[in-house]
Amino acid sequence: MTKTIFLAGASGAVGRRLVPMLRLEGWRVVGLTRSPAKCEALAAMGAEPVVADIFDATELRRVVSNIKPTVIIHQLTDLPPGLDPARMEEATVRNARIREEGTRNLVAAAIVGGASRIVAQSVAFAYADGPLPHFEEATLAIQAPGRAGVSARGVASLESQVLGGPLDGVVLRYGRLYGPGTGFETAAGAAPVHVDAAAYAAVLTAERGAHGAYNIAEDDGQVSSEKAKRELGWSPAWRLALTRE
Repeated sequence: MTKTIFLAGASGAVGRRLVPMLRLEGWRVVGLTRSPAKCEALAAMGAEPVVADIFDATELRRVVSNIKPTVIIHQLTDLPPGLDPARMEEATVRNARIREEGTRNLVAAAIVGGASRIVAQSVAFAYADGPLPHFEEATLAIQAPGRAGVSARGVASLESQVLGGPLDGVVLRYGRLYGPGTGFETAAGAAPVHVDAAAYAAVLTAERGAHGAYNIAEDDGQVSSEKAKRELGWSPAWRLALTRE
């Protein structure tokens, strides 16, 4: 029986690294994009492209029902290249909408399509002020003013939908991404994580599950990723290039 993953956000920074990793593990990968122009690139990576809008709930249910995936992976974001500060105000609002409304549509489609598991990208820098390092049980900054609060409330909505629904839900709280396709070649800011190591966490949880939230970041004293190392066998040192040597 073919193992099928429906990957929302397949053309994003994490998605582009994730597709070949999943293919190496024997998964059939159907990659969602809202842009027909990206289909050729997705096919070249080994994914089967499908075009749909995450905010079109009816169409999304139809698409996922036809595919009947085993696992849904939610890597959707809407951020400007290099996290351009001049564009982050509006991007934060768009991203929060994806995390709330987009996640709701994706979870509903996953249920109708018969998926058993959903793995979703979250962030490891939405915690409220408190003792360091932050563990997964720490409170999110949903009361924060401005952009931080908008982002944290979007994160909280995504996580509650993924973890509180009928599917085996896994939330990966990524640190600040760097590496190919992220706009940052080296670690920048608190709690960094290389895009390959971030993608690999999704590979691990797609295969085995592990209901709950996991910090996925390097050890710099801001967050603890010990739970992911212990329960998933994850390592921040993992790189896609290792599989080609």
